[in-house]
Amino acid sequence: MDWISLAEEKQARYETSYGEEDERALVRRGNAAYAAGLALLMAGDPAAPEWLLRAAGGGRASWDAGAPRDAWGRQVGAIKAALLAGDDAAAVELARWTLELGSATAPSPIGRYAAMLALLVLERWPEARHVAESLRERDDFPHDVGDALAFVAAHDPVDFAAAVDSVVTSFETRSEYLEDVAVADTALVLDRLAARRGIAHELPDSLTLPG
Repeated sequence: MDWISLAEEKQARYETSYGEEDERALVRRGNAAYAAGLALLMAGDPAAPEWLLRAAGGGRASWDAGAPRDAWGRQVGAIKAALLAGDDAAAVELARWTLELGSATAPSPIGRYAAMLALLVLERWPEARHVAESLRERDDFPHDVGDALAFVAAHDPVDFAAAVDSVVTSFETRSEYLEDVAVADTALVLDRLAARRGIAHELPDSLTLPG
């Protein structure tokens, strides 16, 4: 895969005008920036954090521009992008914002997922364990992702390793990716969160992960 060429394609998409900058246009630009950042991350390019932070900013801007109040994917994407950019201050700020919006008691699984990411970023382990259990009980959320989040909160390195490796496998076997960029970004984010919890795990070799 020529990751640099793919990144340039997504950067050009980011720069394309979509007319009025409403929340939907901001989402499209944010997705393009995230895709560019992931491609640059796979290429080991130092510009990756800049594009990932553009994506994080786009997620918050789209919410502020009038996104539906149950569009929790904005918060999920913003926190993930900040974590992958390695910007701890941005991740913490976005995590606090996400919880202030009431994500921990959201009825949707994506809302609870946003809350889990936020609580783990802020190292609020007991609260994260509570929300994790409510997420793992659901049939409309990936079980291996829910398990991995719960095992980070509980500081369970052995079970975390099995769960996050399952997440990698799920990315390897799927046919659709955000912006057609085949990167196991969720596994990378889980790995960053595990590191905050003091869990060391080497992700498996995969074409969907940086070499």
